[in-house]
Amino acid sequence: MKKHAAMVAIVALFTMPALAAQTGGFVDPNAPQTQAQKGGFKGPKNVVTVKEAKEMKDDSWVTVRGNIVKRLSDDDYLFQDKTGTLSVEIDDEDWQGQSVAPGDKVELQGELDKAFNDARLEVKQVRKIQG
Repeated sequence: MKKHAAMVAIVALFTMPALAAQTGGFVDPNAPQTQAQKGGFKGPKNVVTVKEAKEMKDDSWVTVRGNIVKRLSDDDYLFQDKTGTLSVEIDDEDWQGQSVAPGDKVELQGELDKAFNDARLEVKQVRKIQG
């Protein structure tokens, strides 16, 4: 019985990383990524430009549309629209299984985090869009 329990524990130990593998994420031409998640509330959106977002109050919930142009670090990316650039933080689960390249237009929803003269968006949803 002890051998059976030990064997089950060993099999579980080696299969957990495979089950935890993620799909989707930002596809950097130099280092592709992947990830997944499920539904949520679909309500009205406050779509703003990067310039407008930078002028909004801390903790504002915003939606921006443009391109993720560069990966800055583990969960930090550079987002760009026609009015400027904004640092965004996207956790692995927020990619929802999507792969996004710099040429893909995206819609990001999240909470604005402002400190001094710096603004960043803590993204809660990433959605690829057409056009």
